[in-house]
Amino acid sequence: MKLERRHAVLLLAVAAWNVISFGNFAKNLWNAYDAGEERTTGYWVAHSVLIVVNFLIAAVLGSLGWRAWRATRS
Repeated sequence: MKLERRHAVLLLAVAAWNVISFGNFAKNLWNAYDAGEERTTGYWVAHSVLIVVNFLIAAVLGSLGWRAWRATRS
Protein backbone atom coordinates (compact mmCIF):
# COMPACT_ATOMS: atom_id res chain seq x y z
CA MET A 1 0.00 0.00 0.00
CA LYS A 2 1.32 3.39 -0.94
CA LEU A 3 0.79 6.10 1.65
CA GLU A 4 -0.62 9.37 0.42
CA ARG A 5 -0.66 12.80 2.02
CA ARG A 6 -4.15 12.20 3.45
CA HIS A 7 -2.87 9.08 5.25
CA ALA A 8 -0.06 11.14 6.76
CA VAL A 9 -2.52 13.77 7.95
CA LEU A 10 -4.72 11.10 9.52
CA LEU A 11 -1.80 9.46 11.33
CA LEU A 12 -0.54 12.81 12.64
CA ALA A 13 -4.04 13.83 13.73
CA VAL A 14 -4.60 10.59 15.64
CA ALA A 15 -1.19 10.92 17.29
CA ALA A 16 -1.97 14.50 18.33
CA TRP A 17 -5.39 13.45 19.63
CA ASN A 18 -3.79 10.71 21.75
CA VAL A 19 -1.30 13.14 23.25
CA ILE A 20 -3.93 15.78 24.00
CA SER A 21 -6.58 13.44 25.41
CA PHE A 22 -4.25 11.24 27.44
CA GLY A 23 -2.23 14.25 28.58
CA ASN A 24 -5.46 15.64 30.01
CA PHE A 25 -6.26 12.22 31.52
CA ALA A 26 -2.80 12.09 33.12
CA LYS A 27 -3.28 15.56 34.58
CA ASN A 28 -6.68 14.60 36.01
CA LEU A 29 -5.31 11.34 37.39
CA TRP A 30 -2.45 13.18 39.07
CA ASN A 31 -4.83 15.76 40.54
CA ALA A 32 -7.01 12.98 41.95
CA TYR A 33 -3.97 11.28 43.46
CA ASP A 34 -2.65 14.55 44.84
CA ALA A 35 -6.05 15.32 46.41
CA GLY A 36 -5.85 12.02 48.29
CA GLU A 37 -8.62 10.20 46.46
CA GLU A 38 -9.14 6.75 48.00
CA ARG A 39 -8.42 4.13 45.34
CA THR A 40 -6.63 0.81 45.36
CA THR A 41 -3.06 0.63 44.13
CA GLY A 42 -4.22 -1.40 41.13
CA TYR A 43 -6.36 1.51 39.97
CA TRP A 44 -3.42 3.91 39.90
CA VAL A 45 -1.08 1.38 38.29
CA ALA A 46 -3.57 0.30 35.61
CA HIS A 47 -4.40 3.84 34.59
CA SER A 48 -0.75 4.89 34.60
CA VAL A 49 0.12 1.95 32.33
CA LEU A 50 -2.78 2.92 30.05
CA ILE A 51 -1.42 6.46 29.77
CA VAL A 52 2.13 5.29 29.02
CA VAL A 53 0.96 2.80 26.38
CA ASN A 54 -1.15 5.44 24.65
CA PHE A 55 1.77 7.88 24.60
CA LEU A 56 3.88 5.13 22.99
CA ILE A 57 1.14 4.51 20.42
CA ALA A 58 1.07 8.26 19.71
CA ALA A 59 4.85 8.24 19.22
CA VAL A 60 4.66 5.34 16.75
CA LEU A 61 1.76 6.87 14.81
CA GLY A 62 3.42 10.29 14.81
CA SER A 63 6.64 8.78 13.50
CA LEU A 64 4.82 6.93 10.72
CA GLY A 65 2.79 10.02 9.89
CA TRP A 66 5.90 12.19 9.73
CA ARG A 67 7.68 9.70 7.46
CA ALA A 68 4.63 9.52 5.19
CA TRP A 69 4.42 13.33 5.14
CA ARG A 70 8.06 13.66 4.09
CA ALA A 71 7.73 10.88 1.51
CA THR A 72 4.77 12.61 -0.19
CA ARG A 73 6.40 16.01 -0.60
CA SER A 74 6.27 17.33 -4.12
